[in-house]
Amino acid sequence: MIFVDTGVFIAYVNKRDVNHDRAVELLEDIMRGKYGKAFTSDYVFDEAVTYTLIKTKDVRKALNVGRLILGDEDLPRFLEILFVDKVIFSKAWELFLKYKKLSFTDCTSIALMDEHGIRYMASFDSEFDGIVTRLF
Repeated sequence: MIFVDTGVFIAYVNKRDVNHDRAVELLEDIMRGKYGKAFTSDYVFDEAVTYTLIKTKDVRKALNVGRLILGDEDLPRFLEILFVDKVIFSKAWELFLKYKKLSFTDCTSIALMDEHGIRYMASFDSEFDGIVTRLF
């Protein structure tokens, strides 16, 4: 199983992103099931759509990120969205206090991975190194 982080979705839809080619390769492998079942979270969805809109000022790109994650008539959903509940929120806060270098959203991702037994993360964020097994 694999958890997909925000930056992979952003790079996938942004051809000018330095990680675009790798994001396309990673997501195509994930879509083909190379890493088993794929997951992301409601917090990652929020972060990816919001960041894309703010950074590009292009609502179409933000919508494309949302459709990539949710699936639509052109691209079927290929991953499951996990939702942060009170237990995950509390675990994420503990991780935030422990690491102090990760965003709270990153901490929710780690807590969800732990809760669901997800071993790998697709991410370009080196802040995860030494905490989870990162594919980039």
